[in-house]
Amino acid sequence: MKKKIVLIFLFLIVVGSFFFFDLSQYLTLEFLQQKKDLFDLNYQNNPVFVLGGFFLLYVLVTGFSLPGAAVLTLAAGFLFNFWLGLIVVSFASTIGASIAFLISRMILRDYFLGKYEKQYKKIDKGFFKQGNSYLLSLRLIPLFPFFVVNILMGLTSIRLKNFFFVSQIGMLPGTMVYIFAGKSLSEIQSISDIFSLNILIAFSLLGLLPFIIKKIENEISKTKKV
Repeated sequence: MKKKIVLIFLFLIVVGSFFFFDLSQYLTLEFLQQKKDLFDLNYQNNPVFVLGGFFLLYVLVTGFSLPGAAVLTLAAGFLFNFWLGLIVVSFASTIGASIAFLISRMILRDYFLGKYEKQYKKIDKGFFKQGNSYLLSLRLIPLFPFFVVNILMGLTSIRLKNFFFVSQIGMLPGTMVYIFAGKSLSEIQSISDIFSLNILIAFSLLGLLPFIIKKIENEISKTKKV
């Protein structure tokens, strides 16, 4: 109970400070475009410091479900080469997502379990059986905000290690799109410009792939039994 209170207090301080000091203004596309030359100069002069600072900032933003992860991913594409940016964002986003997952599990899970026990157990039973497939689909389809997925998954019984590895795999395609787009930072007018309708459709179809594979596996199992 004491750990939960401390965690809630820490969460409120971080999130409250973020909005009270209006730090969101520094995590916008406009700010990034205005300061891109300065950021690039700092990286050229202090690559290790900038790389480490960027990694920690990304973990903090995603871990506490703060707005700005998409802009930071674009920044990685601009500052670093494609593969370095992809590696940094992939691990930083997954670590941050896992922190958000744990915060949700520690703060919210008992509340929902106590208030909606019957509905919760029914839904959680499905996640226990096919949680990895559900999570992979949610990660692959960019229509679902990642911070919402982190929080909702924390309410289920899915294991942390499963959440970590499935999330890292599922977020890779979207991360690659943002990293690649970051190379043309000055041409982007808004975040929505990055995903065209065709890309959204492709990712949505990709999100159905885990269930298609699961269906095929079930049919093969039935055939073997016969």
